[in-house]
Amino acid sequence: MKFPFAAMLVTAALSIAPTAATAQNAANAGAQTFNTCRACHTLNAGGRNGAGPNLHGLFGRQAASAAGFSYSPALKASKIRWDEKTLSDYLEAPAKRVPGTRMVVKVADPARRAALIAYLKTETSK
Repeated sequence: MKFPFAAMLVTAALSIAPTAATAQNAANAGAQTFNTCRACHTLNAGGRNGAGPNLHGLFGRQAASAAGFSYSPALKASKIRWDEKTLSDYLEAPAKRVPGTRMVVKVADPARRAALIAYLKTETSK
C-alpha cells in the first residue's frame, strides 16, 4: 500500500518542476524583451531618464507623472494609471492606445508582453 503514496509524491514533484522552469523561462523572456526597451528606459530607483522616462515605481503611478521627463501632450492627457492591464494595452499598440504618444516600440506578441510586464513589475519595485 505504500507504493501508491510514493507514486503520488513523485507525480506531485514532477508537476511542480515544470512550473518552476516555466517561471524562470518567463523571467528570462521578460528580461530579454526589456533589452529592446533599455535603449530608452532605465529601471533603477533614481535612474536617469533617456529618450523615455525611468520606469522605477511604474505600477500604480499616473502616466506622465515621473519627475524630470518631458512627456508628450497626448500621454499627459491620457489619464492612464499604470497597472498590468493598462500597460499591456499600451505596449500592444502605443499609438492606438494614446494617439500622439512618442512611444514607437510595441510588443505585439501576448506572451512576450506578459513576460515583459511581469519582469517590469519585479524590477521597478526594487
